[in-house]
Amino acid sequence: MITAKDIMEKNVISISPDTEIAKAVELLLNNHINGVPVVDENGILQGLLCQSDLIFAQKDIPIPPIFVLLDGIFPLSSSKRLNAELKKISATTVGQAMVKNPVSAHPDMPISEIASLMVEKHFHTIPVVENNKLVGIIGKENILKLLVARDKGN
Repeated sequence: MITAKDIMEKNVISISPDTEIAKAVELLLNNHINGVPVVDENGILQGLLCQSDLIFAQKDIPIPPIFVLLDGIFPLSSSKRLNAELKKISATTVGQAMVKNPVSAHPDMPISEIASLMVEKHFHTIPVVENNKLVGIIGKENILKLLVARDKGN
């Protein structure tokens, strides 16, 4: 059975939560990667920053729907959700824009489970963590390379 440790990238590019957004964008573009793990000074995974998180910041500020009744204004959506979106749109550091507590894999997780996570949850980058520390990363390319290697083996 092929597991995460068999196909993961071990030389992981990572950033810290206090990295400026502009530097993070440059890192993603220059390295042609979709996402980058965010780690603290001890190498412990704090979050994941993907291109989609940065694109999110370019959207318009959402105007929450309201209902007016007898001069009373009632919001039809959660103010927590609006506040979270506003924080993400106005992010200046990676820590403000990243996905906190991202889904991760263990080095012994079967590739079939990782592929299922990618497909069902629409994740493109899965950090590999052991004892809370980042030890690797798996992207869509890693899975595709495995398929090509299997095809060549037949």
